[in-house]
Amino acid sequence: MACLSARNKAYHERNVTEPEMILPETAHTAFRKAGEYFKIKIHLVACKAPSYRVSLPAVSRLINPNTVLLVGSAPNFPHGIIDDISGLSKLAHKKKLPLHVDCCLGSFIIPLLPKAGFDFEPFDFKLKGVTSISCDTHKYGFAPKGNSTVLYRSDDYRKYQYFISPDWSGGVYASPSIAGSRPGALIAGCWASLVRQGENGYIDACLKIVGAKQKIEHAIRERPELATDLKIIGKPLVSVVAFLSNTLNIYDIADAMSAKGWHLNALQNPPAIHVAVTLPIVAVVDKLIADLVETTEEIKEAERRRVAEGKGAKGKAMGDSAALYGVAGSLPNKSVVVDLAKGFLDTLYKA
Repeated sequence: MACLSARNKAYHERNVTEPEMILPETAHTAFRKAGEYFKIKIHLVACKAPSYRVSLPAVSRLINPNTVLLVGSAPNFPHGIIDDISGLSKLAHKKKLPLHVDCCLGSFIIPLLPKAGFDFEPFDFKLKGVTSISCDTHKYGFAPKGNSTVLYRSDDYRKYQYFISPDWSGGVYASPSIAGSRPGALIAGCWASLVRQGENGYIDACLKIVGAKQKIEHAIRERPELATDLKIIGKPLVSVVAFLSNTLNIYDIADAMSAKGWHLNALQNPPAIHVAVTLPIVAVVDKLIADLVETTEEIKEAERRRVAEGKGAKGKAMGDSAALYGVAGSLPNKSVVVDLAKGFLDTLYKA
């Protein structure tokens, strides 16, 4: 909705007919979806090591008269990294462009970091250039799925997402979003969750969740059994910690952890895994770390045996993650991956 609003605002106020938006390559793929839906050209900006944050000079170079929106994540889904929202805000304010902050994952964690005693970076409307923020109440707000919000700095931006038809034979029709209707029970459930938790409840959850994230991060950075082979991506401040390996197949680790009951997210570009800490993980974080240590040692030992036996990767059995991401990542033409994904979606609609 923020992308649609920005596109419509630029059309009505600046007569932009070929809209473009600029986003980090790590921004949620929903922005690419919006680009396809609303015919907005997408410019992806690299997020390189060591910070993995969006490059401000690169964003600045891409701005042109057709630009309708800048995007930043707080934090991004793949690596849990908060982009330089202050820098993006200054750029957006200077260029008189909207800046959308994707805070869907950060939601009820990042605003409470200071009150929970953790490091914090500004991301919200206190920054002059920020014009819209998305927040998923169904994530760390603990509300039922199907609830999500978009906040605007003012109705100067919000009104451009509305659809109004004054001359329909069925009467005057006005709709605030793409969803024509939404179950009232979900809204009631969301409100009940917010009121039940309250600020103190969310601060307590932030303390536990980010504390557990730090415990995992510290183990990967400091424990010799892990630090030798696993590397943390960037400097995560919120609830997600991502790591890669330069010595082992990270997807083998993902599959082995899955066999132990841990369903971690496999990432690509670069190949990596992330742990999104939730309250259930808080309760078993020591077990997760112990299993990660054990798994890493198992994968290393398996590699040692293969080398000792003179075997390479050829003929090696692959798990689900290794098969999907390892093979897909090596294909120069992604059309095969697209066809596989379409086939998967088709099966969801078969009786």
